[in-house]
Amino acid sequence: MPEWPEVEVTRRGIAAPLLGARVQALRLGKPLRWPLGCDPASLAGTRVGAVDRRGKYLWLPLTRAGEPAGGLLMHLGMSGSLALLEAPPPPGPHDHCDLVTERGTLRLNDPRRFGAVVWSSAIDDEPAASLLARLGPEPFDPALTPQSFHAALAARRSPVKAVLLAGEAIVGAGNIYACEALHEAAIHPALRADRISRPRAARLLAAVRATLARALELGGSTLRDFTDVHGAAGAYQAQAAVYGRAGLACPRCGAQVRRILQAQRSTYYCPGCQRR
Repeated sequence: MPEWPEVEVTRRGIAAPLLGARVQALRLGKPLRWPLGCDPASLAGTRVGAVDRRGKYLWLPLTRAGEPAGGLLMHLGMSGSLALLEAPPPPGPHDHCDLVTERGTLRLNDPRRFGAVVWSSAIDDEPAASLLARLGPEPFDPALTPQSFHAALAARRSPVKAVLLAGEAIVGAGNIYACEALHEAAIHPALRADRISRPRAARLLAAVRATLARALELGGSTLRDFTDVHGAAGAYQAQAAVYGRAGLACPRCGAQVRRILQAQRSTYYCPGCQRR
């Protein structure tokens, strides 16, 4: 599914082209996870502001005559992607939302329909506020320090990989990148979070940041459906050290990479590098 790097790649791809663009129409297809929350026709004539991101949500603020006019909170779900099209073809069966602007159409394609496009009067008003309420700090937020990250881990007794996936101690480390960061930090994915020492927590935070930065440089990961707004696939998956490499040699120590299930999710790790 699209994770933090893929959503940030998407944000960067639409932010400049849509800044100040006049909305001409919003067209909806099959229902998504939640209702839009407003009359689509009411958005015509608004302009798109600076596109932001919180966790895996995109926020498109809107203005009318220079005054705030709410915004659209978007989520790509488990298989969605956004494309910015100059001359879009007719919507296909999995094209569920078209934001038509004077600079092109932003189209959401989502085969599984777990994505969302929701209007809020502000990002800190409902329903956006509730959807974003439990998200932890952004990975590159200067306020997120090794000390505060260690304190967040120390307050949780779940396996560290589950804590990373929950997104409350830090956002951004989805399944692929959690596996890779834990390998880089040489931490076993089943180790309880509250048993991680302060030095190891600092190493894990650095590994999460390094992993996400590399993924961002490579356009994210494309395992099935994800492409950026121009249709290009991500390339990070080809450089993964452990994810998807069960039975192959660890590039660091040569041990055989293993796959286990944690909460019905595949976890890949190296038993040589990542000991409990």
